[in-house]
Amino acid sequence: MTVTQESEGRLNAFAKEPKIEVVPNDASRGNGSWLFLIAGISLIIVLIAFSVTIK
Repeated sequence: MTVTQESEGRLNAFAKEPKIEVVPNDASRGNGSWLFLIAGISLIIVLIAFSVTIK
């Protein structure tokens, strides 16, 4: 961590930033994203069916 001192004696601490990693465009549609999409759609269908049965 880098620490600098101002003219009035106050200290500022700056965190060390990580290196930037470039992610290719084709990596955005992995198996995990499809799993979350299917789980989300299933949850919506179950909630709609549940709300219909409550009435």
